[in-house]
Amino acid sequence: MKGHGIDTSQWQVEVEDAPLRIGPLELHTRLLMGSSGYPNVQTMLDALEAAGAELVTVAIRRINLRDRSEESLLALLERHGYQILPNTAGCYTAREAVLVAQLAREALETNLIKLEVIGDDETLLPDVEQLLKAARELINDGFVVLAYANDDPITCRKLADLGCAAVMPLASPIGSGMGLVNPYNLHLIREMIDEVPLIVDAGIGTASDAAMAMELGYDGVLVNSAISQAEHPVLMARAVRHAVEAGRLAFKAGRMPRRFYARPSSPMEGRVGH
Repeated sequence: MKGHGIDTSQWQVEVEDAPLRIGPLELHTRLLMGSSGYPNVQTMLDALEAAGAELVTVAIRRINLRDRSEESLLALLERHGYQILPNTAGCYTAREAVLVAQLAREALETNLIKLEVIGDDETLLPDVEQLLKAARELINDGFVVLAYANDDPITCRKLADLGCAAVMPLASPIGSGMGLVNPYNLHLIREMIDEVPLIVDAGIGTASDAAMAMELGYDGVLVNSAISQAEHPVLMARAVRHAVEAGRLAFKAGRMPRRFYARPSSPMEGRVGH
């Protein structure tokens, strides 16, 4: 590009990004979406479009797998070209989660599964013992497991070592909208794990939370309530989409170092009067 006779081509920054690969998936967006909690189906579809979504999670225990009518959730998502990621939301034991995953594979003809094993009804935090057990069984059974986990570096390391296709630590409890309550732990997880994709899942409340997660070097974010529960879900979907893109670019650009004291941005040498 040239302007005023000056060649500025060397200033251009390459912004093209490699696809996000999770198991057999190749995604060109790093914003994964949930499908629950919208005021109506049309708002959900509009939000998914505004977000540029490709992969959409569906809670297998909360839908009727036998209903494949034209207006069913599964049929609508498939007709609009979305890749469906079944999840085991609502499961409290490894046994339950494995059974739900097997039902999803039979009904949807996919080995993809987002694994959730919850410890209690109040916090909805993962039960680590049952999560690791379920992950091991599902991986041995040929599933491509994306595992929802605590923001605990050791648990996430174990899930990666088991062979999960992606590890998905929470930012804060599901549906809380509290954002990244422990960015230090999320940073540690990113430092410890670089061989599988890391997706921040749960607790994102607004666009800036998504940008912060991406600036930490995460490969993507999964967002549901922040969009579906927003006053204007479609606008929020667009905002989060841009935030994810901006956070990714900022991470690739490399932020300036933090300094305790100020440093002038203009050179001190050659000042007028000196």
